[in-house]
Amino acid sequence: MQPEVAARLGENVPRYTSYPTAPHFHPGVDATVCRTWLEALESHDEISLYLHIPYCDKLCWFCACHTKQTRHYQPVANFLHSLHREIETIGSLVRGKGRVRAIHFGGGSPTMLKPEDILSLGKALRDRFDVLDDASLSVEIDPSDMDEARLDALCAIGMTRASLGVQDFDPKVQQAINREQSFLLTKSVVDAVRARGVNSVNLDLLYGLPHQTLESVARTVAQALTLQPDRLALFGYAHVPWFKKHQTMIDEAWLPDSAGRLAQSQLAARLIVDAGYEALGLDHFAKPDDTLAISARTGKIRRNFQGYTEDNCETLIGLGPSAISRYRQGYAQNIVATGAYEKAVDSGQLAVARGIELSVDDLARGWIIERLMCHFAFSAIELVERFGDVGQRLLALASRLAISGGDLLLRLDGENFVVPKDSRPLVRTVAAKFDKYLEAGTARHSVAV
Repeated sequence: MQPEVAARLGENVPRYTSYPTAPHFHPGVDATVCRTWLEALESHDEISLYLHIPYCDKLCWFCACHTKQTRHYQPVANFLHSLHREIETIGSLVRGKGRVRAIHFGGGSPTMLKPEDILSLGKALRDRFDVLDDASLSVEIDPSDMDEARLDALCAIGMTRASLGVQDFDPKVQQAINREQSFLLTKSVVDAVRARGVNSVNLDLLYGLPHQTLESVARTVAQALTLQPDRLALFGYAHVPWFKKHQTMIDEAWLPDSAGRLAQSQLAARLIVDAGYEALGLDHFAKPDDTLAISARTGKIRRNFQGYTEDNCETLIGLGPSAISRYRQGYAQNIVATGAYEKAVDSGQLAVARGIELSVDDLARGWIIERLMCHFAFSAIELVERFGDVGQRLLALASRLAISGGDLLLRLDGENFVVPKDSRPLVRTVAAKFDKYLEAGTARHSVAV
């Protein structure tokens, strides 16, 4: 990597799972606006559902998700009552206006739910929405939550993909992030999932954690690969203690610097690719016959709040506190505070707190950013064909960036603007050049690599 590029490793930029990013949402998009967007859905539309379960039975110090720890189940039961009300309300608005292609359970820890509550949620979704027979259902799994009854319940509601959080198998690293989880426990859950006929398993790994070294990262990757996951995600730890106070439990002196983070990510990526996986976008990997790898090869891979996906639904409906929905017209985010969310949905209202309506300029910039994040390139011709005069203006911006940057971050190759291979770890920095909101905003972000 050239010194000029390496010097930018520590830049703070968004992760671009949406554009505009969530810090730029505003209260002008409220429940009334969102209702009109829901009512505008058409019968042929395909929908994704995301259910956010905002509770964990143990708080991991590295986590930056909207969640809270509880040692008692009653708050979870109260929340589930409200979640059912939200499913009922939204289901009534979209009945006959779209079919559900994909469902994702996230959090928090969705696997801390009791088996009977998992079954009840699955039934509610199929009762209130038109769920396609071949719809995918992916679940984020904390192995320490799992038992036979929960696994049976998840499979009974149609789980097609299990995504297990691993982070790192080194005991010293695990202790530093308050996430103790043995390899044998993880293996037992993977084996149990597959024994029940679930054919897709994803493992989430992290680099940049406290006390991680190149040697410990290599050991974790080697252990993870013995489980033969269909997909692997390799995320950089986002140290944002100003946003998540519990991250102050992690001593910053234990964290690797930017060069160390890059070395860890590149080593892990090389080991995974050498094992026969295809690299997808910035931080995902899949076996060549996996649907995500096929989507990448055919140019259909997408990026949303769950990361890289083959899900091409134009509509994503978020359910639960803090959940973000995406419609053709814009983004809408639910109330973050669980109590306020419950009060809103229990009264039969939508729980939308803020969002943003998309202009043509937003759509064009978002298209560029998503193409860069997915393919490290975008077509100049397609940009103009899709967005006309707005595309022309952004084409001029891309040309200026390519010229002024000396081909370090972006270069023109035929009809395509391309991020050079050595600069691909900085693709978020390149994407940020097309973000018109970034400089005017006050939000703080994690480092680029």
